[in-house]
Amino acid sequence: QVQLVESGGGSVQAGGSLRLSCAASGGVFSINAMAWYRQAPGKQRELVAALTRGNITYYVDFVKGRFTISGDNAKNTVYLQMNSLKPEDTAVYYCNKVPGSGSYYYWGQGTQVTVSS
Repeated sequence: QVQLVESGGGSVQAGGSLRLSCAASGGVFSINAMAWYRQAPGKQRELVAALTRGNITYYVDFVKGRFTISGDNAKNTVYLQMNSLKPEDTAVYYCNKVPGSGSYYYWGQGTQVTVSS
């Protein structure tokens, strides 16, 4: 069973930056077809960014130009560099498979990102 552990969250002021990490262990894992999601209080979990084969990246409109997803297969780790953070980016961030790429791994505990104005 692949286990996912997210880290790197914290509290920052608007305009600040954070780098999130998602470390996988315990099974067969590839950074291909991995994604970052987030869930704000009272809202559904939503896709933020995805990384697919050939290092093709996808970003939802509200993070384009500010967030960058990357991965390191040797370390079984996926990253999310977040710049120019806004208060509306406040949420718990999770990593998991890209939607439609097979059954999700068990969801990790996520990492809290809080952005103050």
